[in-house]
Amino acid sequence: MPFCARPFLRRRWGYPVAMKQVRVGLVADPAKPTVVARRFRDLDAADGDRQAWDVEVVSEAFTLACEDTGTALSRLTDHAREHRWDLVIGVTELPLRDGEGRYLLIETDPQQRAAVMSLPALGGLRMHQRSGDALGELISGMADPTSTSDRRVRLPHGSARARLLLGMVLANRPWLLLPGLKSALVAALTTGAIATINSTVWLLAGSLSWWRLIIATIASMALVVGWLVIDGELWDVPEDDSPEARDRSRLYNTSTLLTLATGVVICYVALYVLDLAWALFVLDPTVMGRYLQTSRNYGDLFVLAWFVASVATVGGALGSGLESDEAIRAAAYSKREEDRRSRLAHDRRVTDRDS
Repeated sequence: MPFCARPFLRRRWGYPVAMKQVRVGLVADPAKPTVVARRFRDLDAADGDRQAWDVEVVSEAFTLACEDTGTALSRLTDHAREHRWDLVIGVTELPLRDGEGRYLLIETDPQQRAAVMSLPALGGLRMHQRSGDALGELISGMADPTSTSDRRVRLPHGSARARLLLGMVLANRPWLLLPGLKSALVAALTTGAIATINSTVWLLAGSLSWWRLIIATIASMALVVGWLVIDGELWDVPEDDSPEARDRSRLYNTSTLLTLATGVVICYVALYVLDLAWALFVLDPTVMGRYLQTSRNYGDLFVLAWFVASVATVGGALGSGLESDEAIRAAAYSKREEDRRSRLAHDRRVTDRDS
C-alpha cells in the first residue's frame, strides 16, 4: 500500500496463515467504523486463507481527541483481557497524531498486541477495499511472532493533511445533509416556484451579467453555510492554548466547512434542477416576452432558474429555520467527539454504579 512506511510481510498467495486460530478483537467507533469492521469480519469468515482468524467486533464510543494514543491503546488492552482476545485493534474515524505532530494511519503496541487505525487517513476513496487491506496486513503482522512491522505508519508529509481532510469529509457523508435541510428545501422550492412566474424576477435575471450571477450563487451558498454553523453551534473552540489543541480545532473546523459546503452545493444543484423543470413546464418564453415587451427564448429559462435558485436558497433556508437534526450535527467532527465523550462518561458511570 503506498501510504505505508514499509509493507507488512505477506506470502504471494495471500496473508500469512497462523498455525492455530487467533482471536482478533475489533473495537470500532459507531457509524462508519463499525460498518467497516463488520464488513471485514464477514469477508474474513468467508475467506479460506484467513479462517485461522476468529474476528469479533465491538461497537462503542472510542474517543481519542482528548487523550493520547497511549491511553487509547491501554483501554484496548483492557478490552482484550476482558474478551480473551489474542490481539485487539481499535478502528476510529478520528485523526491520529504522534508526539511530533505527524499524522498517523496506524499506532501499535507490540508488547500488548494492540493497535489503533484511523480511517480518515486512508483518504476516503475506496474505503472498504483499502480499510480491508490495511486491517488484513495489520492483523497478519501482529499475529506473526516473527514479524518486524513498524510500530507506526505515518502519512506522507506533503499530502497528509489533504488526505486526512478528504477522509474526514467523506466520513461526514455531506449528501446526508439533505434530510436535515428538508424544511429549508421545501421553503426554497416554494419561494422558487413563486419567483419563477414573477415578471420582476424575469427582468432582474435578464439584466444580470454572468459574473454577477456567479457572485450571487457563491454568496447564497456561503450565507447558508454560515447560518448552519451558527444555528447548529458547529464551530469548534480549542480546549486550551496548546498548539495541538489549536491545530485539532483548525482541522475539525476545516472539515466541517468543507462538509457543509459540499452538502449545500448538492442542495443548490437539486434546487436548480427542480426550478428549471418547473419553469420549462409552466412557462412559455414567447408569451412572457410579449408581456415584458422584449424578446425571450428557452435559453433564458436556464438563466432564470439559476437566479431563482440563488434567491430561493437564501430566502427559503434562512427564512424557514433549520431542524436540529443529527444529519447536521454529524457534519461536525467536534460534535461527534462531544457525543463520544458523553457516551463514554455515561458508560463509566453505569460501570461504577454496578460495581
